[in-house]
Amino acid sequence: MSELERYSRQILLPEVGREGQKKLLSSAVAVIGCGALGTVIASGLVRAGVGRIKIVDRDYIELNNLQRQILFNEEDIARGLPKAIAAAEKLRKVNSQVDIEPIVADVNPGNVEEIIAGADLVLDGTDNFETRFLINDACVKHGIPWVYGAVIATHGMTMAIVPHRTPCFRCFLAEMPVPGSTPTCDTVGVLGPAVNIVASLEVIEGLKLLMGKEEELHSRLIYVDAWASTLERMELEKRDKPCLACDLGQFEFLEAQQGSYLTSLCGREAVQVNVRGEVKVFFPNLAERLNSVGSVTFNNYMLRFQVDSYELTVFLDGRTIIKGTTDEALAKTLYAKYIGL
Repeated sequence: MSELERYSRQILLPEVGREGQKKLLSSAVAVIGCGALGTVIASGLVRAGVGRIKIVDRDYIELNNLQRQILFNEEDIARGLPKAIAAAEKLRKVNSQVDIEPIVADVNPGNVEEIIAGADLVLDGTDNFETRFLINDACVKHGIPWVYGAVIATHGMTMAIVPHRTPCFRCFLAEMPVPGSTPTCDTVGVLGPAVNIVASLEVIEGLKLLMGKEEELHSRLIYVDAWASTLERMELEKRDKPCLACDLGQFEFLEAQQGSYLTSLCGREAVQVNVRGEVKVFFPNLAERLNSVGSVTFNNYMLRFQVDSYELTVFLDGRTIIKGTTDEALAKTLYAKYIGL
């Protein structure tokens, strides 16, 4: 059987053809995050015949993931598998021609450049702003295209970014939102089909880039509301000052001048998440969202949130002490889930 036989229906498309398929087979992609978006993205890439794929995720599988994270099942939970490992196992059975490298790691300023090294494209399957700003810094620095995607509740958005040719993520969002100021899937929920739509759009834009069809990118921010069955294309507003990343080459997140850092608190079974920069958390709004998933109390100085066996104490400057674990990767996941960064 020809190597191309399995892709025959895709090759029939004039948008792809044999030459396009050959380019996909010789391409390398890094998928950062293997949750709701990442599982759909990784599946789409493997089935399309992208030759080499890194799947990077720091987390393990939980029961509430199965509602929308399409590569996992109850057996994976029983086996205690990390998401990247379980995804790779499934996808190798789908397409043995693809070289799949699972990486169980937290993407941070110290490893992101190594992770994306050699990639022709990076696709966003993350769940937090900090990692997206970091991906943007690394990709702009090294001239690697990437596709942003995000979903919350019933709606989401995506945008293809080609460094120095299109607006970058920091052109779109100049500063990271204040911790606790934006909803997360764990506080307001998420509709599975909305995830599938946004992730599929990410894959389509990614395939265009890998096949050298940059001129066919939508070149706008696409906003989708799955419940309302609407899709809008939004032009990014013209900037009134240079972008720190793509115009000035200032990579604050890559150089760890922005974002968070962690400190283990000796003898307390706790990890402290520290936020760089000037931050002021507005407790009433954060408490209103967290009330639906756990117990919340707050005063003028701090907010305390209890969920499962963990206690999160949030201070006005965004600093948060997470009791109930000494695992820094888990602490970062809990912070992203409930506080949002």
